[in-house]
Parts: sequence; C-alpha cells; structure tokens
Amino acid sequence: MALSPSQPNWLSTTTTTTKHSKTTFNTIPSQINVNQTNLSSNKNPILSYSINPSKTSITQNQNNPPLVVVGSANADIYVEINRLPKEGETISAKTGQTLAGGKGANQAACGGKLAYPTYFVGQIGEDAHGRLISEALETGGVQLDHLSIVSNAPTGHAVVMLQSDGQNSIIIVGGANMCCWPEKFDEKDLEVVKNAGIVLLQREIPDSVNIQVAKAARSAGVPVILDAGGMEGPIPVELLNFVDILSPNETELARLTGMETESFEQISQAVLKCNEMGVKQVLVKLGSKGSALFVEGEEPINQPIISASKVIDTTGAGDTFTAAFAVALVEGKSRKECLKFAAAAASLCVQVKGAIPSMPARKAVLDLLHSL
Repeated sequence: MALSPSQPNWLSTTTTTTKHSKTTFNTIPSQINVNQTNLSSNKNPILSYSINPSKTSITQNQNNPPLVVVGSANADIYVEINRLPKEGETISAKTGQTLAGGKGANQAACGGKLAYPTYFVGQIGEDAHGRLISEALETGGVQLDHLSIVSNAPTGHAVVMLQSDGQNSIIIVGGANMCCWPEKFDEKDLEVVKNAGIVLLQREIPDSVNIQVAKAARSAGVPVILDAGGMEGPIPVELLNFVDILSPNETELARLTGMETESFEQISQAVLKCNEMGVKQVLVKLGSKGSALFVEGEEPINQPIISASKVIDTTGAGDTFTAAFAVALVEGKSRKECLKFAAAAASLCVQVKGAIPSMPARKAVLDLLHSL
C-alpha cells in the first residue's frame, strides 16, 4: 500500500509484488518522511528488496528509507595507455576493455554493494551495452524496476583513457542518458523519489529531468545531493534552489564559480559563492588532499584521504565517495563519520580497475575503518 506524504509515517507489513516498467518510475515503496536537518532522528522501518527487474517482492525489515539514484548509465570503454596523445598524434593502447559505468549507475552500484536498499532510475538502449549495465547493477544488489529501456537511442558510453599512474581522462557520449525522457513527469512517476530517504543526482542527464526530480524530493522533505560532475555548463538556479548538498571536485568547483581553487582558502571563497547561489552545504572532493564539507555559517570539516596500498584506477572514486557519504548520512551518522566512511570506500575503490567493478562491499569498508 503506497502512502501519500500526508499520511501517517509508518508502513504496512503487507508484502507487495510489483512488475517491471520500461517507461515510468511509478513502482514505489511506502511513504517515509525524512527530516532534512536531522536524518538520524528517523525511526521508520524500511523495505528490503529481492533483485529481479521483472518481479520484485518488497517486505519491511530495516530502519531507514531507500537511496534513490536518478542519473546516467554508460558502458565504459577502457584503453590503457602510458600517456595521453598529443594533438595530431596516434598512439597504441596496451589493452582495451568494456565495463559498466556512468555516474548514476556507479553511485547506485555503490549503494547496493554497501548493502543499502537502492533504486536506480535511468535509461538504457536495447543493445549489448544496456544488458551489460543492467546485469552489473542487478549483481550489485540494485533495484531495477525504474530502469527504462528505450528503443530509439543507444546506451550511453564513455571512452576512458587510463594512464599507468591510475589517472584518467574521459569522453562521454550521452546516448539514452540525454534523450527520450518525458518532457514532464506525472505525479505518479515521481512517487519513488518522494518516498526516498535521500536522492542522488548528477549532470549526465538533462537538467530538466534533474529539476523535476529535485523539486519533487523537496516537496516531500527528501534531501537531495547533486554531484556536479557531467555537463560543463552552469547549473540552473532553478535546480540549485532544490539541492541540499552540492558535491563538486576542485575542477568542477572552479568551473562553476569562475574562481581559482588551488588552495584551501581559494576553495573556501569559491564555496561562499556557491552559498550566494543558494546552496547551503557543499561537499568538495579534493583528490589526494581528501575532502571537505562546508556548511554555511559553520567551520568546514576536513577529511584526509585514507591511503590506498596501490592506486590502479581512479575512475568511479568520486562517485563511490558521494554515494557512500549519502548512505552514511541517511543511516544517521554524524557529518565527520559520513566523511570518514566515504573516504574509506573511495580508498578501496581506486585499488581495482573499472567503476562498478571497483565499488567496495560494506564489510570491506568497515574492516578498513576498524584497522585505522
């Protein structure tokens, strides 16, 4: 039984069977309201899901509402190179491989592998790349009833140029991520968002989709984290108005604000500009320098990296960090604990090649934290 936002803040214990939809996201868990400023105060039971995209059994058994990720799904075409080619130069790759990825799918996979109930809302084509992604997400424990299959666009893909030091450069082809979305969603299509504990967005799908999703989340009191990665253009003010936490890396922060971000002081000044744009919390990913959470009117919280024994591939590390932070936040951890949990997950991620394949299991993250 689906409850509207105005109904009592509890769940029926009745088990509900739902069917896979290729075109809408109107298969939803029961409504759970979340206080944006105090997630730890939420005591509502949550749903656990069997992972079968055609038939999902939903039952009550946990204490937190689900993570809903709305975003992109790509097939990542990896080429391993010693260095980037110069202009006009052709070089040979050592190896090539295609793996599942995309910022939205990465973050959903991270939530699933961290053993947290996770929905992914996105689009793939009717092709081999789409099947690669859906299989990877299903294996990772992600609920797929809201993954749409479109017939008139290919699955999005990306070329990942992976250098020997683990750093990467990426070129994205949007495909189904950037087209075929409804121009305007019906209210029933957005119920999955309104029933979330927290919503994750990125900029590899149209801004118009993100705006509708963020607005629906805000109307139901569901916090929204926007990962700034993806499109290079400015973020619409209308979207920022419905975002609770903006999460850029240093480069994205510089691009969004037009300011230098080389030093921590410069980053702090750039964050103030984000505050002026309407965002009260900014979670900045600083690469080898760690991360920092800026809350307007408060001192920033710094988190150094948790050193990895080896760095093989940084692809997906930022997505792992953001998703792990979201999971910890909706579970009621403190801000400092959220940052440390996310840092541990990212540290494990960079030690494995590929985005989704590198997402760590919850036990591995907890074991690393306990070893510190």
